[in-house]
Amino acid sequence: MKDQDMLAVLKALSNETRLNILCWLREPEKLEYDLPEVIKQEFPGSVCVGSIQEKSGLAQSVISSYLSTMQKSGLLESRRYGQYTYYRLNDTGIDAFLEQFAAKLKARK
Repeated sequence: MKDQDMLAVLKALSNETRLNILCWLREPEKLEYDLPEVIKQEFPGSVCVGSIQEKSGLAQSVISSYLSTMQKSGLLESRRYGQYTYYRLNDTGIDAFLEQFAAKLKARK
């Protein structure tokens, strides 16, 4: 992961609501929503934008923008099913960020 990519993640995390969204997506079952069976099977652990919007209390356009920012930085992945978009954590992207960030901060011996 390049420094520029790490900065994009840090910028995405610098907003309280975006950080909260990541925490909510850690336990998607706690968000009250009813996923269609096909999504449960094909894209498990995901949540509809509308459910995230309801939990946040912000306008859907704001939440959509936040989710897009987080996806572009590698924190989230998304799938579109019909008229709805679902998001979930991108564990690979998060792990890569955490590994690189820790390596950057550790003193070299």
